[in-house]
Amino acid sequence: MKSTKKWRIAGINFDHDHMGDNLRMAFNHPGAEIVGVCHEDPLKMQRAIANFSIPPDRVFTDYRLCLERTKPDIVLLCPATARHAEWVLKVSQFGMHVLLEKPFAASLSDADLMISAMRGSGRLFAINWPLAWYPPHVTAKRLVDEGAIGEVTEVHFYDGNRGPLFHTADKVELTEEEREREKPFTWFYRKEAGGGSLLDYLGYGVTLGTWYHGGRAPIEVTTVVDEPTHLEVDEHSITVARYSCGLSRFETRWGTQSDPWTHQPQPKCGFVIVGKQGSISSYDFEKTIRLQTPQDPVGREVPADALQPPRQNPVQYMIHCLENGEPVQGPLSPEICRIGQRIVDSAVASALHKHTVRLL
Repeated sequence: MKSTKKWRIAGINFDHDHMGDNLRMAFNHPGAEIVGVCHEDPLKMQRAIANFSIPPDRVFTDYRLCLERTKPDIVLLCPATARHAEWVLKVSQFGMHVLLEKPFAASLSDADLMISAMRGSGRLFAINWPLAWYPPHVTAKRLVDEGAIGEVTEVHFYDGNRGPLFHTADKVELTEEEREREKPFTWFYRKEAGGGSLLDYLGYGVTLGTWYHGGRAPIEVTTVVDEPTHLEVDEHSITVARYSCGLSRFETRWGTQSDPWTHQPQPKCGFVIVGKQGSISSYDFEKTIRLQTPQDPVGREVPADALQPPRQNPVQYMIHCLENGEPVQGPLSPEICRIGQRIVDSAVASALHKHTVRLL
């Protein structure tokens, strides 16, 4: 039954610029209120403070004070990948529901620590993948579930952008001077912090890929990365996963010639899903998807569904789950995300040892 309460939301750790996007979702939700923001470096919060008119008494540099004084219902977390487990464990001790920004974790062991901690807290735990809210990809899943292409046998994924320093929250583009100034300090290019295109984007493909595959996990994984000499992380990776039903391919790229939210690069960013009775192409930000079947080999354009509440964004969805006593499902659920993390860990191991590995 729907509640009339105002859901108190705090944003903690601004390492990932998606925090600004997620806070905007909370700001725009009629049943939510931003009660606090926290980061050890106050400068990282300035854009959000200004955008959402957050008063000084709701701004913190100590997460404990933030949680103790503001008492949020839901915590939005956006730390660097390598610190996801650390921050989820910290917040879980305070008994709040957690919405963690992608990717899930730096390792399967970290993922399991988070799942265990949140299960012990008795609170909802969701992992947000922005691609899960793109109308074409949601429409593709609806058609898969309706049997439009039969049993899924292959998922092909290519995605990325010009690079993590070309834009910040709300897709605000940074100047070349700003990018160069930021590069020595950003975690995206540090291996120990979980940087690199593989850890940034592969989770998208394999988590939504697991969703499209109906929760099926692969048998083995083969991955190669580009190993740029001037960086300690990759900017390009290709993963092939062997399932009992066939092969699926997942490719990540920092360095596309354009960003998909402005102009689709080539290859186009998104998914091609192949089934026993047809195929679907679903590309980021496009207004239609393409459905091809043996009965219609020419194929046809299908308009992307207009997403409706409560499935328009992760904050809206999480509040819906809380108000209706529903578990988190789909690509935000820890169960689906854990399968994706197994594939990511296997890909990392394969790239490191330069051979195919059994799924971890």
